[in-house]
Amino acid sequence: MRLMKAIRARDPAVRSWLEILLYPGFWSMFFHRPCHFLYNRRLYFLARLVSQYARFVTGIEIHPGAQIGKGVFIDHGFGVVIGETCIIGDDVHIYHGVTLGGTGKEKGLRHPVIGDNVVIGAGALVLGRVHIGADAKIGAGAVVVSDVPEGGTVVGETARLVGCEASTRYEVEALRAKISELKTLIDG
Repeated sequence: MRLMKAIRARDPAVRSWLEILLYPGFWSMFFHRPCHFLYNRRLYFLARLVSQYARFVTGIEIHPGAQIGKGVFIDHGFGVVIGETCIIGDDVHIYHGVTLGGTGKEKGLRHPVIGDNVVIGAGALVLGRVHIGADAKIGAGAVVVSDVPEGGTVVGETARLVGCEASTRYEVEALRAKISELKTLIDG
């Protein structure tokens, strides 16, 4: 029910509750819950079988191992890919063509960790073991390979912070690096 409320609240095109039943994002979440349940009970083949059926029906590929919070809305979801060790918080809004994937270089947790209330624009790639802070926004087509701070907005093929907070955040990071460097010199 929370998912249906989230869809209704975030999509102005929804005219009725019944219309939500036609949304592939709704069905991808509907199928993911039992897939994840089966995956956690080590019934890997059965979990993948159901997830592959869901992928065929919706055009959205979610690995059964992915941990997905409540109220996650995949809008116009075709082409969305969510990797095995991905962790997604509550009330996240994901547009079509988004990949939350690995780089092939890490072991263990190798997919993104997405905080609560994040918006991920169409065609964005969030790759590797990166953390996206709560309330962050990722622009359409962005390629994110490093952490995004809470409330930050990133855009571009090599995602960079934008907005009035960006320059302040960069200055703070530069000061932290300088302090760390000075500590090393003092301790060394």
